[in-house]
Amino acid sequence: MTAPLLQLKNVTRRFGGLVANSGISFDVRKGEIIGLIGPNGAGKTTLFNVLVGIYPPTEGEVIFDGRKINGLKPHKIAKAGLTKTFQNVALFAESSVLDNVVTGGLVHLSLAEAREFAMATLERVGIGSIAHKKAGDLSFPERARVEVARALCTSPKLLLLDEVMAALTPAEMEEVIDLVRGLRDDGMTFIVVEHHMKAVMKLCERLIVLNFGQLIADAPPEDVTRNEKVLEAYLGANFSTQPEAH
Repeated sequence: MTAPLLQLKNVTRRFGGLVANSGISFDVRKGEIIGLIGPNGAGKTTLFNVLVGIYPPTEGEVIFDGRKINGLKPHKIAKAGLTKTFQNVALFAESSVLDNVVTGGLVHLSLAEAREFAMATLERVGIGSIAHKKAGDLSFPERARVEVARALCTSPKLLLLDEVMAALTPAEMEEVIDLVRGLRDDGMTFIVVEHHMKAVMKLCERLIVLNFGQLIADAPPEDVTRNEKVLEAYLGANFSTQPEAH
């Protein structure tokens, strides 16, 4: 069996006396789509920030593509092929959509190459028609797609998606699910933080559940929905993956 693309070994992140992540260990294999779920304050965003180098782990190791990356700067981790979208999308409001997305490509391409790649990426995520629209004039769903396109322009092997389906309609969520599956079929790997649980259950083959900074489950969705610890901490006893009756 090939080595995992990503390995976390007893990763802990402290902020003074606060332990945001405590001894977290799991592997991610190439081509997986993994959901990272848990209540607010569980440590999901902190863990994403540790993985991409915004915070170094206080203890433990992060190994990506066979290389220990804790301590590397975020741009070096991005260049190695691991990047994330940002939950609070921060675009250059006065610049065009295309110019915003080009910034991702500059990690590894010349400006001319990055512009060409950015345009192709905008087409891939379904927003090529707004390439020359000013970023400050975008709707929230458009901004989320631009953020995904910008991350894709770094040519990631593993992309961390942070709440990209927030404020989307059910039809828009289906489009994002189809996009992620298509990118996975092209060889990309994903970890997804998302609160829309029915979308998570549909998209992800495996769920990692955090609560109070600790990993409390790592299993297929159907097993997680029967896990008493997860039901108590996050999903609730009446959770159902079935569509709601109208």
